[in-house]
Amino acid sequence: KAYNQAQTNEFTLFQNILIELVDSLIEIKKPVQGKGRPFLDLKEMLFSCVLRAYFGKSSRRSVSYLEYAKTKGFIHNKPHFNTLLNYYKNKELTSILKHLIEQSGAPLKEVETDFTIDASGFSTSLFGRWFDVRLKDESKRRIYKKAHVTSGVKTNIITAIEVTPGYYADSPEFEELIRITAKNFIMKEVSADKGYISRNNFNVVSELGAVPYIIFKKNSTNRARGSYVWARMKKHFDEHNDEFMMHYHKRSNAETVFHMIKRKFGQGLNSKSETGQINEVLCKALAHNICVL
Repeated sequence: KAYNQAQTNEFTLFQNILIELVDSLIEIKKPVQGKGRPFLDLKEMLFSCVLRAYFGKSSRRSVSYLEYAKTKGFIHNKPHFNTLLNYYKNKELTSILKHLIEQSGAPLKEVETDFTIDASGFSTSLFGRWFDVRLKDESKRRIYKKAHVTSGVKTNIITAIEVTPGYYADSPEFEELIRITAKNFIMKEVSADKGYISRNNFNVVSELGAVPYIIFKKNSTNRARGSYVWARMKKHFDEHNDEFMMHYHKRSNAETVFHMIKRKFGQGLNSKSETGQINEVLCKALAHNICVL
């Protein structure tokens, strides 16, 4: 019954939560107006960009949905679709969206104690050239963005996110994402796949008071090399493998998070600029969090 009620009222609740997040967490100073067209309210444009991500439509089609938001009083001016696209290129939006994503998970801090981290790609409409030295064959490869995400295993709420080019490695993003999560949540466990295995990552999780369930590789040794927690977890992995794997498999929820985002909001990005693509991914992540709430 609760699920049916949430789904049938999702659009209304989505707008209410989004406008509350924007109004309560973001304070934006308006620039001094000079000659030319008047500045549009950045809060309203932020609301419009996230709402477009929620519907997953083109900017032209999204304008009609914004007309509804205007009649309900969420925004005062309906932006032109080109204006909407231009604001996706605004670098100021990137830090604001990250902040909103991090804070939107705060209401669930009493629920989430176990977290997982993973990364997944979002395709773009652009192609890049690369040259295969061995085959001496020039071909096309689609450019994509990679979202590195820390999420709770119970509700699938995103607690921290970073967007990089698709060829970036996963492990270097681990420490920052975990530290951001620890600001809003009390962590007990962190699970991750082999892509994040390193003694430093084990130390970071332990330092923050949680237990790292990062799967070991076949050639991993139990030598501490400055990481006492590495040696302890390797021993636990070898001697109590079933118990270790039970905790580790909470990592599967990370796959669920990306499945939810891509199935509901699409796995493709329409923006062609670097900043636009990053902000588009962040808008999808924020829309996901609001739906979870």
